[in-house]
Parts: sequence; C-alpha cells; structure tokens
Amino acid sequence: MKEKNEKGIDRRKFLKIMGAGAVASATALYGCSSDKKPQASEAAARGEIPTDKMTYRTSPKGERISLLGYGCMRWPMKQNPDGKGEIVDQEAVNRLVDYAIEHGVNYFDTSPVYCQGLSEKATGIALKRHPREKLFIATKLSNFQNYTRENSIEMYRQSFKELQTDYLDYYLLHSVGGGAGIQTFHDRYIDNGVLDFLLKERDAGRIRNLGWSFHGSVEVFDYLLSLDVKWDFVQIQMNYADWRHATGNNVNAEYLYGELEKRGIPAIIMEPLLGGRLAKLNDHLIARLKQRRPENSVASWAFRFAGTYPDVLCVLSGMTYLEHLQDNLRTYSPLELLTDEEKDFLEDTAQMMLKYPTIPCNDCKYCMPCPYGLDIPAILLHYNRCVNEGNVPKSRQDENYRKARRAFLVGYDRAVPKLRQANHCIGCNQCNPHCPQSIDIPKQLRRIDDFVEQLKQETL
Repeated sequence: MKEKNEKGIDRRKFLKIMGAGAVASATALYGCSSDKKPQASEAAARGEIPTDKMTYRTSPKGERISLLGYGCMRWPMKQNPDGKGEIVDQEAVNRLVDYAIEHGVNYFDTSPVYCQGLSEKATGIALKRHPREKLFIATKLSNFQNYTRENSIEMYRQSFKELQTDYLDYYLLHSVGGGAGIQTFHDRYIDNGVLDFLLKERDAGRIRNLGWSFHGSVEVFDYLLSLDVKWDFVQIQMNYADWRHATGNNVNAEYLYGELEKRGIPAIIMEPLLGGRLAKLNDHLIARLKQRRPENSVASWAFRFAGTYPDVLCVLSGMTYLEHLQDNLRTYSPLELLTDEEKDFLEDTAQMMLKYPTIPCNDCKYCMPCPYGLDIPAILLHYNRCVNEGNVPKSRQDENYRKARRAFLVGYDRAVPKLRQANHCIGCNQCNPHCPQSIDIPKQLRRIDDFVEQLKQETL
C-alpha cells in the first residue's frame, strides 16, 4: 500500500432478559455510551484542526482510505422519549459524522450488534446525507448465536436496509477465532455455505472487499490465511502493549501484522487504545509520556504507533465525544511517524504496564447483557481506574489507606448501581465464552467483591 500523507444477542432477547426498565441503567451495552462528559479533558480542542491534512493510505485496489476510521460501536445515547430505556442520539451522531467527513475521515465501521442493535441504522441515517461514492462503509456478519444459512443471509441483507446502501465497501466475518476455534469457524461460515455465498456476492459487486476480524488462537488465524480464498483485508487488534505482550487468547500483534505483511494483505486496526486503557494509564506512566511530548495527548502515542506501520490501511476508533474525534484528527492530520527510538520508548512503557495488576478489560461489552443484571465492564473498569490512581490499598498499614478506601468505595457506588455490583454474581459463567481477552470474569468479580467487603469491614 502506498501512503499519501471488534458476541451478539438480538435486541428482542436483550429486552426480554433485562426488562425494559433495566435498559435505562444498561446504557453502555454493546459499546454505546450515554456518559455526559468525556473522561479525558486533555483531548479538548487546541486551536483549529486542518480540514485538508488527513493521512490516507491506498489499498491494493486503489481505494484512498483515511488512516483514521470511525468505529461506530460507541455512538452517543440518550433517554428514550417514552421513558423506556435509551436510543441512539441521532442528532449527535449526525454532528460527529459531519465533522469527521469535513476533516477527511471516509471510513465507517459498524455491526448489526453494536449499540443494542441500533448502530447500523443510526450510521446509515448519518451517512445517507453525504455522497455515497466518497465513503467506505464496513459492517460485519455477526452470526454468533444462530449459524444457519438462512439466518446468516438474512442478517447480511438486513445490513443493506439499515445502512441504506446497495453495496458494502468492506464486509467482515465477525470475530473469528473464538469458541471451539476452527470448528466454530466451520460452523459459522463453511459448513452452512455462507462463505461461498459471500464470495459470490463479492463477484457480483455487492461486496467490494471481503475480510474478517480476529480474536482467538493463532491456529485459527493461520488456518484462515491457508484457505484458498483471496482475502482483501484482515482486521486485527494492534497497539503498543499487544505488539509483544498480548494477554489471554490474543496473539502478539507483531506476529499477526507480520503474517499479513508477507502476503500483501492490508490490516485494519481495532483496539489501538486497548479498550481505552492506553489513554488511562497510571500517573507515573502518564508523566513519562507527557515529559516527551507535553502538548500531545496520552492517546496520541497509541494512535501514532498503530499508524506508523505501512501495511496498516486504517485505524479504527470509537469516538463518542467530539473532543476525542478532534484529538485523533490532530494525530492523523498529518501523521508523524514514530522513530525507532520512540518505538523502543513505547516498548519500555508496555513493559512497565505489565507491572501494574490491572484487568485486561477492553470495555467491548461482548460479555453483556448479564442475565443477572451486573454491569460487568463498569465493575472491572472502576477497579482498573483505582489501580492506576493508586486507590487500591494492600493493607490498613498503607500510608494513604483512608483516602484510598474512601475513593474506591464512593467511586464504586457512583460508577455501578448497587444492584449491578459484583456481589450479585452467581458464577453462571455465561459471560466467559464471549470475552475476546479471555478474562475469567466470575473469578475477577469474586476477587473484587472480596476486596470491597474487606474495605467495608476494614479487615484488609
């Protein structure tokens, strides 16, 4: 390529499990957010952002793709006027899309399961207001629970209706590599004839580029690359932490990218911020990055890393807030490639991260909804935030024990409603199979609950 400057559950079942009233408190399910303020003030605007400096990469087919792609997994939400749960804030989505396009973004990535099943429709409404030929729309076959040919093809065709388009620029087999590995892949795409169907759709021009997103074992990754199929692209998780230090069932991005590079297959990058964790480092690491580039956000280091590699076609970011969009636009308008010394600096940073006991939650929300109403991502992210802020005391003898205890407990009640906290986990294990990071979620919830009780009883 030539450089020129992310388990679903259908909405009906979701509502049945959670109840209409519970949807209001489950506002962030499937990646969408209803938070009123961004967590990182440093991403706020710092002057004008150029509209003509976006970095583009050219695909093997000659498509000029913005290096910054809009991940439509976290559209802003608002209260439903009828008082029953939440809906996508369409006006806010339109404003974000308009601003992104105005500043050079032309790649938009969605899925039938994002935003409680509402992302495709909201994305389609926003994009319909712009010339179709100037945009690249990506969506996925998210047939996680019903593998039949009929259901899969119906999901595929529904995406056209929701997105209001007669062709898809980039279409993905969604999150291959999980479950029973190769067997699950065969169940979802081979044995039911769905892959053959999609290849014919590509031949007919209704799919312009066919690829897949990956979470799982290296055996599945290698197997897909060995198939007699011309893949147009592959979407991988890549960031400076996962480059050489991937956790769980994830594979080091250095290997994934290298295998794609060998074959001339463009890489689309997801999780450049590792679910936001690379923008929410502990204070010591933040100070370390800020010392090098005081005027740049912590997040910008991660986006520069992902964009530096030449066979990366596009880097996705789920930008709920204008401040985050603006910050990323600055990073890529134009991109300043990392030096070799800066790559080494980030590798050292990644190694330092390994010393801090955070839980590798990316806030993807594939574990949700919990049938017992727990807000699993909120629990895990609150714990991680307290680790990074030094508010997880090891004992009552810690110098800042009182301050840390209060910060953890008060923050916990604010971040997670009491009926959705870790003490309500029964260990049903329904969440574990859906976690791309292979977190033993019930185990972590028990650990956090035990810690909370020790803080409350002051028995730490």
